[in-house]
Amino acid sequence: MSLLIRARARRVLAGLLLLAATACTTGPSLENQGEVTAPPGDSKELTIGSAGFTESDLLAQMYALLLERAGYSADLISVTNREIYEPALESGQIDVVPEYAATFADWLNAKADGADAAPVGSPDLAATMKALRALAAPRGLTVLNPGRAVDQNAFAVAASYAREHDLKTLSDVGRARLPVRLAAGDECVQRPYCAPGLEKTYGIDIVAVDPKGVGTTQAKQAVQNGQDQMVLTTTTDATLDQFGLVLLADDKKLQNADYVVPVVNRARAGSAGVRDALGRLNTVLTTADLASMNEQVDSWRRLPEDVARTYLESKKLIPKG
Repeated sequence: MSLLIRARARRVLAGLLLLAATACTTGPSLENQGEVTAPPGDSKELTIGSAGFTESDLLAQMYALLLERAGYSADLISVTNREIYEPALESGQIDVVPEYAATFADWLNAKADGADAAPVGSPDLAATMKALRALAAPRGLTVLNPGRAVDQNAFAVAASYAREHDLKTLSDVGRARLPVRLAAGDECVQRPYCAPGLEKTYGIDIVAVDPKGVGTTQAKQAVQNGQDQMVLTTTTDATLDQFGLVLLADDKKLQNADYVVPVVNRARAGSAGVRDALGRLNTVLTTADLASMNEQVDSWRRLPEDVARTYLESKKLIPKG
């Protein structure tokens, strides 16, 4: 990273810290956002935000490389707290972030209408995107089109267990009437997309929830050794093979549509140039690709920037070199 970029990143971070301090007392106000009908901006110097975990870092790196290929200058900054980076996105201190459609829709909905607001994210991608865009627009944010990649809750079993009972989908588990101990977070007993949803939608007999966390090593080991029969993880979990686990298809679409979507500050990065540059990723990036790249970073200890560059080069989205 050049001295110029480091200096700019420090200025952005300082601004974010100030924003966080003021947000704790006042919070961002929609009344201060200005008219959202103004023409979309096309700043040539953009800051890409990452939420600080591997997948977000990879997506941010790919966004930066694609934007640079399209003639933009793109700096990266990692801000792990959505309560900080979302207001920074509204204010233009951050211009682009990778987000997840249903999760971000529900987060903005709770921000607008309170923590007890009814969820607007759903398994229906079109309905979720409509709700998300309606919530984002008054805040000066534009949600670009989703691609093929989705990072949502998923359930895995031991490959040997799947073979023994001929399981490929969650419906197969329900039909087999197998008693299931589920390794998951302790909140799973109440979440509609976890134990209650498995029981209601698929008829799965959840006899207990083993509170070992979502996709943790301990949770996956519990399924690997037969202590539990199923584990709650995500569709881009890169370590399932290491534990001899396989995902079961969510064939009745219980889980919300958490497709990867770029969210931009309209006044600075709402142009067709930004949209087209980032949209090039939509036709190629799959859930399996994300899982593979996560594995390269988390297990092979490759740098996110190197993994992102290699992937885009392999898809001919940026030139080699």
